[in-house]
Amino acid sequence: MARISKTTEERIKTESKKYQKVLLDAVARDINESDTVIIIRDMLSDLFGYNKYTDITSEYAIRGTYCDLIVIVEGKKHFVIEVKAIGLPLKENHLKQAIGYASNEGLDWAVLTNGASWQIYKISFQKPIDYELVFSFDFLNMDIKDSRCLEMLYLLSKEGITKSAIEEYHIQNQAMNRYAITALLLNETVISTLRRELKRIHTDVKIAPERLHEIILNDIIKRDIIEHERFIAETKRFKKNPKKTEKNLTNNITESKIDCGEHLPIDSANIQNEKEETF
Repeated sequence: MARISKTTEERIKTESKKYQKVLLDAVARDINESDTVIIIRDMLSDLFGYNKYTDITSEYAIRGTYCDLIVIVEGKKHFVIEVKAIGLPLKENHLKQAIGYASNEGLDWAVLTNGASWQIYKISFQKPIDYELVFSFDFLNMDIKDSRCLEMLYLLSKEGITKSAIEEYHIQNQAMNRYAITALLLNETVISTLRRELKRIHTDVKIAPERLHEIILNDIIKRDIIEHERFIAETKRFKKNPKKTEKNLTNNITESKIDCGEHLPIDSANIQNEKEETF
């Protein structure tokens, strides 16, 4: 977990409670997008620690259109925020807007939110433009006493951004995603270790490595993981440099996914076609 100063921690905790109440009232009143943007701007200042007058720009022009908010600290642009009305569920076309704004501005990060739901995406500048959901959370249902929830908000804060905390989190998450760990589980070294431990317990049983591999693949691992393109990519990466990959994975066995009212309302399978278009 990132190191958070006491001052920053207290601010985030205090302001989170305040804005949970503000947003619950906004939900009850079913406020429009413009009013939701005002609340998000205030949250960026009060909760996340940005200077309202120098760090946050509204209606920022990008190639003939305007994104709702962009965070700029000491002249450096960090991320765009696409805001929707609090009562409007986040959809694929909203995500396309956010990714388009960020990629056209050359930014690595894009935030999509309606105040309650927050989704944070990392942009990859390749052909075509690619992106991944790094983390998401339901702000209204966050338990701010939970250290994982605190860390999530810190990653978006001014202190976190200036210390590159979100980049460090992304790197760790890449090393520890379920596809990478699955690829490691099916590696010959791990299979050999499992076989040795099983033989130590069951001395009279013959255990073939192929049988262990089959059990892990068919009975333990979910089918959607081994059929996913990311698992295929991780397997290829591991085969290219097995010693380095294994060391990176085993040295980073910590909690990699923040579960804090987390939800993924946008089905990534439905937006694959959107990636084919270069923004």
